[in-house]
Amino acid sequence: MSDLSIEVPTHASAATDRDSWLGLMAQIGAEEGFLQPIGPRHWAFFVDDGPTLLVSFETIEQARARPGQMPLAHDLAAAKGWSHLCLISDGQTWYRDPAVYAHFDGLVDDAYFENFDRVLFFGAGPQSYAACAFAVAAPGAQVLVLNPVATLDPAQAGWDDRHRHDRRLDFTSRYGYAPDMVDGSAQVTVLHDPNLKVEAMHAALFRSSFARILPVRFGGADLEQTLSRLGVLRDVVITAMEGKLTATRFARFWRKRRDDSTYLKTLLQVVADSGNRRREIWLCSNVATRLKSHRFRKRLADLTAKGVAKA
Repeated sequence: MSDLSIEVPTHASAATDRDSWLGLMAQIGAEEGFLQPIGPRHWAFFVDDGPTLLVSFETIEQARARPGQMPLAHDLAAAKGWSHLCLISDGQTWYRDPAVYAHFDGLVDDAYFENFDRVLFFGAGPQSYAACAFAVAAPGAQVLVLNPVATLDPAQAGWDDRHRHDRRLDFTSRYGYAPDMVDGSAQVTVLHDPNLKVEAMHAALFRSSFARILPVRFGGADLEQTLSRLGVLRDVVITAMEGKLTATRFARFWRKRRDDSTYLKTLLQVVADSGNRRREIWLCSNVATRLKSHRFRKRLADLTAKGVAKA
């Protein structure tokens, strides 16, 4: 269960299809802020609720798949009394649309971001790209991205073969190369799993002195889900908003993995595949002692019965 779960509007969860969902989001926007169409495939959803602003990016499909059918960051912003601006896309567009560029241009012209004391741009996976690319519109903002994507331009990231169809999009014009677009940010924090080679290569493209690259080893390709499952995503976002998400602070949050069965199963498989039986015995003994895990007790008994401990 996501650690961001709070009571959500019942009229949002009542949507039965895309159009009814957009209609209900427009209704919420009219009551609390606005829902503004941006071209044919994008919308800006804004809730006005205080001098701290969380900017997030999400697809309609992602939002509708969540409990309550609301964008992930909506719940956290509501719980903290923050304002929330969510750029919503119909499908995985990467927000490469002149209408979206014009929208952010308008926000800059209107000095929109100057109305807030703190601003955090947040995104995960493909949405991490957008969070970085459009952070240039709010100099001094904090940026937090999970599972980073710097660009899909084949000239700079031809080694990333995960999104071949999307390479046809223009990643070189306005709001283009994400690592360059964060140059005016106060701090950019990039969380990635270094065991995922392609992802590690994207993280390495963020070379600015103010870019904080934090490894989340064995966290996987969906860190949003992993950190939610551990119950720490809320704390990570709040700490990033405060500009205090250091390696030490994140390490404290990440320690929760030591009690997470999904993480421990993954780690056990990795250790088993490595052939290091002494390390496997140590892991099984540690987990079996701390968590009384039947899986780890059984594996420890199997290893001991085979005489591995004496090898």
